[in-house]
Amino acid sequence: MFDKVRTAGARFLDTLRGRPRPGDAGRADAPGGRGPDARKRPHNLFEAAAAYVSACAEDDQDRIDEAAGWVSPEALSFGVNELACRAVVALARERDESPRTVARALLGLPTV
Repeated sequence: MFDKVRTAGARFLDTLRGRPRPGDAGRADAPGGRGPDARKRPHNLFEAAAAYVSACAEDDQDRIDEAAGWVSPEALSFGVNELACRAVVALARERDESPRTVARALLGLPTV
């Protein structure tokens, strides 16, 4: 019963990680394929999120569009969320404040 769920979950995670799936080994367009660009590894969602956020901070629309095309919109959203969480936690540790206080300060909201 749970085999289909486990298999689907494993396929999804392999896709996010850029790992080849069984049967994709020889395809050039497959992650990790052996085509002419096989030496170029695909961008992962964290690379895409970092490029996207830094391009947004610098207001560089060309780089924003490029980074947005590296992964699916859902994966990019997850990566941006993860980057935001890690940044808030790092700033909170640096400032010796709570993550909630730092997040509200970054957004210009009053402290509660």
